[in-house]
Amino acid sequence: MGAVRRIRRTTITGVLLLAGIAAVVSFRHMHELCLRHGEDQLAAVLIPLAVDGAIVVASMSILLANRYGSRGGALAWAMLMVGSLASLGANIAVAEPSLIGRIIAAWPSTALIGSYELLMSQIRRASAEEPPVAPVATGRTDEPVCEDDQSRSKSAATHERETGDLRRTAWQWAVANRLRDGALPSGRIIAEQFARSARWGRWIKRIGLEGELGEHDRSTAT
Repeated sequence: MGAVRRIRRTTITGVLLLAGIAAVVSFRHMHELCLRHGEDQLAAVLIPLAVDGAIVVASMSILLANRYGSRGGALAWAMLMVGSLASLGANIAVAEPSLIGRIIAAWPSTALIGSYELLMSQIRRASAEEPPVAPVATGRTDEPVCEDDQSRSKSAATHERETGDLRRTAWQWAVANRLRDGALPSGRIIAEQFARSARWGRWIKRIGLEGELGEHDRSTAT
């Protein structure tokens, strides 16, 4: 596991370096294009930042949606596509009017978009592999308990009971909806039924197979 983490850190570092180089070259191309078409110096600086910023914001929005078990909204994907095409088109527009010239000019934008998506995929994969955070047990104290403390304790107990019921309900649903070959549904499918993240669904499947959500069903182990 340590070797995998070191490789992942090295990969992310390389992706960040590539993205930085590509961003600088792509920015210069878009800056030059803005100046050619009559924009002042301030606009020529801000417009490239707005184009690349749209790509970053859209990608982060899709990343956040993926963590909650969704593929992201149509607006986020549309902004990602529009920003990518705008960046690519601007780089090609300042190129020498030849095939080789256009390929060279298009490369920084392509490398920037590709490297950023590679970085996002690494983050998504790392997030999916993180174990769920278990609640931290607290010890008893000798401090007097006030009404607010009692109310909070009741609310916490109610939340814990409802959370436990939801976990058991999700596991019972998974057992009752096996696939044709007898296997359990995937964690993503379980999560979609209860509007939770795919990681939550995988966690339910794992602790259910370990027998933590009721009597262990040996038939599900296969």
